[in-house]
Amino acid sequence: MTQTTRGLFVAAVLLVATAPGRGDEAPAIRLAEVIEEARVQNPEIKAARARAQAAAYLPAQASAYDDPVFSYESWNAPESFDVTRADNNILKLSQRVPFPGKRTLAGTAAERDADVARREADMVQLEVIAAVKRAYWDLWLVHENLLVYSRDKDLVERLARIAEQKYAVGQVSQPDVLRAQVELTRLINRVTTETLGVDTARAELAALLSREDPGSIGIPEEPVRVRLEQDIGSLTEVALRQRPELAAQQASIARFEANRRFARLGYFPDFEFMAERFYNFDRRDGLGAMVSISIPLVYKYKYDAAVGEANARITTAQAELRRLQDRIRREVQQAFLREDSARATGPLPVDPHPAGRAGAARVADRLRDREGRLPFPHRQRARHRVRPPRALPGRGGLREGVCRP
Repeated sequence: MTQTTRGLFVAAVLLVATAPGRGDEAPAIRLAEVIEEARVQNPEIKAARARAQAAAYLPAQASAYDDPVFSYESWNAPESFDVTRADNNILKLSQRVPFPGKRTLAGTAAERDADVARREADMVQLEVIAAVKRAYWDLWLVHENLLVYSRDKDLVERLARIAEQKYAVGQVSQPDVLRAQVELTRLINRVTTETLGVDTARAELAALLSREDPGSIGIPEEPVRVRLEQDIGSLTEVALRQRPELAAQQASIARFEANRRFARLGYFPDFEFMAERFYNFDRRDGLGAMVSISIPLVYKYKYDAAVGEANARITTAQAELRRLQDRIRREVQQAFLREDSARATGPLPVDPHPAGRAGAARVADRLRDREGRLPFPHRQRARHRVRPPRALPGRGGLREGVCRP
């Protein structure tokens, strides 16, 4: 056994020794269960829900009046601070009252803020679920790649042993043995890389599920092919009706419209009412009342600016809504075309003619040879099976590759 062969044998033994046994593997996981766990355990979803819950308490605060104010005054009291001998002891109770409709509009704007927070929580949940699905299928894909490369490694190991045996009896040259060992080394490296890829994919999915132990995540189940029955028009309509970012933007527009109505009410005055009780020394007691009114027209430019700001924000929000609608239409169309392409290129048609099947196999071998994925014993044969396209003499066209018998 050569030194290179011994090195490859040691690497293969170490790879097998570090691979987990069947008894150590976690149970298989289902996509529906993983999504439900993410809805419950993901911290980003929890934080978004908590923000929405906090925003739900704002309307009651925004629509309430200011607290009433109680005050006490003592006028011309003696130096002994005997308030019973003061000329006047006054008890006051005052209440500020905004112009009718201001507090209601403030509460309406806060309700729209709460709607935006709820829709943003739905957006976060949708994004997390999409990330969970991607991580789930990435984990499934890396497991499938690991199985494929493991089978290829076993095949090339057998071919390398056969090449060594034939080299020992002089049936093949030394370059053939070296190519077999290089191919085996490449596949061992790929198996090692895919094994590390499994750990990476598990860590990604575990982070989304808020699991401390990525090893508790098993192998995903095989996907089930589901045929898409809706057309692109109905899918676009459903997306425009149900996407949470559109609902959040519409709630944002409603909030800015409420802010504009509130800004227009700024031109109207606010009031303050006060009731007083007088306790006088050596004189009769009495009652008093006072009404105060603000004069907003003195600084009218301030309220003009508030209305202009509200109009600009409404225009911006409407343009953003249109941008979101265009983006969602594009995303639905692209997803529909990807699904249509995947369905069209899924199962390949079976050619009943032996020559047709042989030609397809030769073309596949040639493509695999170009990508470096064809085991070395087949490469030289595959190079001579299909002619590359070439230009016709005197013309700019291309001739199709011809399969040789």
